[in-house]
Amino acid sequence: MTGRKVAFLGGGRMGEALVSGLIRSGGRSVEEIMVTCRREERARELKERYGVATTLSNPEAVAWAETLVLTVKPQDMEVLLAQIAGSVQPEHTVISFAAGIRTSFVERHLPDAIPVVRVMSNVAVLVDEAMSVVSPGAHATEEHLEVAEELLGYVGKVIRLKEAHQDAITATSGSGPAYFFLLAEAMIEACILLGLSRDVATELIVQTMLGSAKMLRDTGKHPVELREMVTSPGGTTIAAIRVLEETGVRAAFLNAIDAARRRSAELAQGGDDD
Repeated sequence: MTGRKVAFLGGGRMGEALVSGLIRSGGRSVEEIMVTCRREERARELKERYGVATTLSNPEAVAWAETLVLTVKPQDMEVLLAQIAGSVQPEHTVISFAAGIRTSFVERHLPDAIPVVRVMSNVAVLVDEAMSVVSPGAHATEEHLEVAEELLGYVGKVIRLKEAHQDAITATSGSGPAYFFLLAEAMIEACILLGLSRDVATELIVQTMLGSAKMLRDTGKHPVELREMVTSPGGTTIAAIRVLEETGVRAAFLNAIDAARRRSAELAQGGDDD
C-alpha cells in the first residue's frame, strides 16, 4: 500500500493522538511521520516527545509526504487549504478530520482531481478505541479509502459510509462519548447519594460501563436481550427501568441526538451535495 509517509497538518490534540497511536502500534516509524505546528514551542515539544520531524511550514510537509492528514480546527481549514493548494498533487491522499467540513469544500480549495477522504472519529482515539467513519470525495478511489482505513485501524474501529450520513455520525459516535460521560457522572452522583465514597462510586460505575460495553461487543446479542438478562420479574432492576421510562429517558436521547444532527448540518461547510 502506498502512502507510508504521512504529514499531519495540525499538531493539536487530535493530531498528537493519531501520531501517538501510530507509533505505539508500530503502524508507522518515526521516520515516516511529520507534524506541522503553528508555534515553535509546540513543534519542539512533539519532536522531543515522539521523535518525529516537525515543521512550521505546511507546504514543506506537503512536499515531503504522500498522505496528508488535515487535523486543524474547522475554522482554520480555509487558511490551511490556501497555504497548501500550490503544493498538493493528484498523487497525494488528503484525509480531513475537520468536523462539518464536506469533501466538496476541501476539493474546491485545492487543484482539480485531488482525492479527499472525510473522517469523523471521536475522542476515544486517545486510548486506541476510536470509532471512525470514512467517506470518499468525488475523486477518492478504493485505494485512497484503504489508505485512510489502514491509518485509522491502528487507533480503533473503522467503517465506510456515504458522506450524506456524516451529520448523523457526528451526532452519534462523534458526540457519543459525551453522552456516556454524562451518564457515568449521574450514576456516580447516585452512588454518593446512597452513601458511597466518590472513589468507590467511580470504580464501580466505570467498571460496570466497561463490562457492559464488552458484553455488547463480544456477545453479539441485541441490547434488549442483555437487558432482560439483568431484569428479573418484580426485582430491583425493573423498578429502576420503570422510573427511567416514565421520565422519558428514551425520548430524551432520541431528541438530543436529532438536535446534534441538525446542529451538525447547520455548521457544515461545502454545499449540499451528498
